[in-house]
Amino acid sequence: MLGKRINVLAVILLALAVLVTSISCEKLKVSNLQANYHFKRANSLFREGKHRNAVAEYELALKYKPDLIQAYRYIGESYKALYKPGVDSALNRELESKAIQTLTKALEIEPDNREIIYSLGDMYDKLRRFKEAEKLYLRILELDPQNMDNFYVVAEFYSRYAGEIPDAAKKAESMYLRRIEAEPENPMGYAYAANYYGNLPVSQENIEGAIENIDKANLFWEKRIALDPMNPQAWLAKGVNRWSRAYRFPGAPGAERLAIARDALQAIERARDLDPNYPEPYSWLSVLYQSVLAKLEPDKEARYNAEGAKNAEKFQELRKRIADRKKLEEELKK
Repeated sequence: MLGKRINVLAVILLALAVLVTSISCEKLKVSNLQANYHFKRANSLFREGKHRNAVAEYELALKYKPDLIQAYRYIGESYKALYKPGVDSALNRELESKAIQTLTKALEIEPDNREIIYSLGDMYDKLRRFKEAEKLYLRILELDPQNMDNFYVVAEFYSRYAGEIPDAAKKAESMYLRRIEAEPENPMGYAYAANYYGNLPVSQENIEGAIENIDKANLFWEKRIALDPMNPQAWLAKGVNRWSRAYRFPGAPGAERLAIARDALQAIERARDLDPNYPEPYSWLSVLYQSVLAKLEPDKEARYNAEGAKNAEKFQELRKRIADRKKLEEELKK
């Protein structure tokens, strides 16, 4: 008799357990559905640039599903989008704090997520908090050393602090050179290094250093051209570099500046000849003739100014042709 009672009680308990589990599962399903609804709505608002509304929807999604990692991330991204670098206000400081807090929370949950690491590093970079940003950017390199683009990301980060943080310029240079060493036959590595040296700020207190950097950039453009000699953009970049060297440093000897200007002319003409429909070489030929050659050889000034005007006219003609073609293509699509 006792055995029968125990069996009946067991059946009842089992039925209750099944019922409770069923109800819990149903609640879980409802919570998931609600979380997904708010998350999708938040994503739509985020894409539309309605970041404050997106934050509210992401927070509702987390209410129903607290382990929704991407919600933390995109709350942080929303606060980042609302944050205005350089503005000192109570609201901006609050946005800064919330962006860092939510992105840090997302990273704690998923510590090897490279996108979150980059986003948090970018936020610290916006705040000019060099040490925190550097640590995160280097973490990206550590996690994905085979991705060559990561070297550029870190190099450009360091280059933004050149002249402000000791050794930042050297660290940037090291990253560009490491990228070249990893893929010496890739012409883009040399292009990035050339752009880096060519865009370093010119200090009037160190003209010799500025000239050295521009000449280094030229050497990298030449290496880039050696790997891809039929590329008009590379030839144009070299020509602009040589124009800059001749134009920006008028204190150099006239004969030296003239030789550099002729080197610029040869490179830009090469870019033009490789692609006669490429507008920019004509623009730079106009600038070179009128701003440098006409000044260095005054006996030929009239001819150089006429050449400059002719190339400027050709540049405008080609730009108009490209704009007209683009307009026609858009009309045909409609």
